[in-house]
Amino acid sequence: MAALFALFLTCLVPHLAAKWLFGRSGWPRRFLAAAAWLCGARVRVVGQPLQPHSLLICNHVSWLDIPVLGGATGCAFVSKHELGHPLIHWMADQGGTLYVRRDHRRGAPGQAEAIAQRLSRPQPLALFPEGTTGPGTHLLPFRSTLFSAVTPPPPRVIVRPVAIDYGEASSDIGWHEEPGKENALRILGRRRPLPVTIRLLDPLPPMHDRKALSEAARDAIGEALTSSQRSTRL
Repeated sequence: MAALFALFLTCLVPHLAAKWLFGRSGWPRRFLAAAAWLCGARVRVVGQPLQPHSLLICNHVSWLDIPVLGGATGCAFVSKHELGHPLIHWMADQGGTLYVRRDHRRGAPGQAEAIAQRLSRPQPLALFPEGTTGPGTHLLPFRSTLFSAVTPPPPRVIVRPVAIDYGEASSDIGWHEEPGKENALRILGRRRPLPVTIRLLDPLPPMHDRKALSEAARDAIGEALTSSQRSTRL
């Protein structure tokens, strides 16, 4: 915890200076990558490099997914509006987080439009369609509502499933029905490094049906995680 706080202070001044001088900063990605390492994650990325204007459809296992994925890819995130502590909210703002209110069903078309507009920027955007963190042993159902932003995809936009794979530690890392403080202390208290593989899967073909796209993304991620587990056993 002390190291993470020291890292935050170290990155804060150059980040603010870069924002003031250039209007943008690469320090949020550096901070996330270093934070993931301090938390024990040893990240490996496999798959074809990301292209600009990519929407990443990802499984969600832990709060650790954010520094792991953000540090490795430089993506922004689609997040629920309620993030708790104002400092956490401010830090999310620095990475370009796009906020949605999942409990506002009537606002879903506007939220999907906001995602489509954000994808006009080159920075990849990551979406966790499970809507919450899972147990790590299996995928939760995907919510397809926000997939309407990319059915069909806007010009130049690519939809890519991404499997965040903690390997044999997935069930231990999973944050499901556990108080946040207890989960954070348990993960930070791990003594051994945590190998994590970010699997950038093949882009999905353009679709006009959001439910079909949701199922295709879930199937691709599930197959990648299952294949990884089989390889580990062998």
